[in-house]
Amino acid sequence: MDIEIGKGKTGRRAYGLDEIAIVPSRRTRDPEDVDISWSLGNLHLDLPCLASALDAAVDPKTAGIVGRLGGLAVLNLEGIQTRYEDPAPVFEEIASLPEQKATRVMQEISSRVPSSPPSTSPGASNP
Repeated sequence: MDIEIGKGKTGRRAYGLDEIAIVPSRRTRDPEDVDISWSLGNLHLDLPCLASALDAAVDPKTAGIVGRLGGLAVLNLEGIQTRYEDPAPVFEEIASLPEQKATRVMQEISSRVPSSPPSTSPGASNP
């Protein structure tokens, strides 16, 4: 069902996770009979999981784990995880902030020149 969202524009109703429920069926499926794999272009993935490119959601360790499990995790290439060789002190600084200062300081941190820029590939040199 289409919903009018503007002049000559329509959209379809979408549902959030808190609006749906998965209930057992009368039939039981054998896990070997079910294929949950999916493709994104030429990339075939075994796990229907896509982790967002947010520093709070994905770090390099999490990306590796999700990848080994067959999913896809995306790193924020302009985020703290990839801009700093050791992001732990930066995250500690953010965690220690009072709530009313957090946004301003996080904006300052994001505009800082990283301590050592990441290379784009093994053996690549940074200008």
